[in-house]
Amino acid sequence: MTISREIKTGIAAVIIIFLSFWGYNFLKNKSLYDSTRTFYAEYTNVQGLAPKSPITINGLKVGTVSEITFHPFKRGILVAHLNMSNDIQFSVNSVAQIYSPDFISGKSLKINIALDESSIAVSGDTLIGEVDTGILGMINEQIAPLQSKVESFVVNTDSVMQSVNQLMNEENQKNIRESLANMNAVLSQFKSTAANLETMTSEGGKIDSIMTGANKTMNNLAQISDSLNAANISATVAELQHSLESFNVILDSVKTGHGTLGKLMKDEALYANLTNASKELEELLKEVKEHPKRFVHLSVFGKKEKPYETPVEE
Repeated sequence: MTISREIKTGIAAVIIIFLSFWGYNFLKNKSLYDSTRTFYAEYTNVQGLAPKSPITINGLKVGTVSEITFHPFKRGILVAHLNMSNDIQFSVNSVAQIYSPDFISGKSLKINIALDESSIAVSGDTLIGEVDTGILGMINEQIAPLQSKVESFVVNTDSVMQSVNQLMNEENQKNIRESLANMNAVLSQFKSTAANLETMTSEGGKIDSIMTGANKTMNNLAQISDSLNAANISATVAELQHSLESFNVILDSVKTGHGTLGKLMKDEALYANLTNASKELEELLKEVKEHPKRFVHLSVFGKKEKPYETPVEE
């Protein structure tokens, strides 16, 4: 059986078309019988996730991110297209989480599968999108409050330094230097005083002599105290108390006008008579001194005595 040229040409054309289709899919990293499932996840920020980023489930790579586009209806929402070649089944409540596997490589995406009673996710479903902050995110969250405090501290420190610069003008610096000089002088005097005190307190010093004298004085006081204890102080005090009581009785009698001394102090008439008598005696003595012949008169022939005449004051 001979095959015509037309049939051979047709078979060759079919083979060429098949090989061309297979080569195209091979170059696109797709198998001839593609069974890839496509899911979607929405994010407000993809944190640097890029196409061709790997998709893993429990560390096993199950696909890649084909592209990232903006949501056609939700403003500001990014949609990641997840192409998964693995046929593992999971719930529509599974989470597509963006994370950093290490500090060097870029962002990756992992599926936190949910094995609940919800419906199984099929190609075209939208999964829950989340972003794992990771260690760096946690560090940033911890550092953010500290950063604000440090900034506030820096601002306050700057204000304080400005105030210090304003205070530390030439006049204040001069006053500070003078204060330091005075302080040095005081410290020098204190050092000298301490040296003198050390000399005084050393063995054979003045303090030692003073303490020796004080000990002798205390011993003498002790001897005097012993002597006073030996004496009959109680009897002496009793006699002194009796004398004071007698003296108080005398004072009471004088105050009440009893007795001679009391009458002299309380009787005004007696005081007046004594005063007049003293005055007349003073006048008599004065007259005797000035005119003694009036009081001493000798008469041989019995001349008549002259009566006394009161002298007239000059």
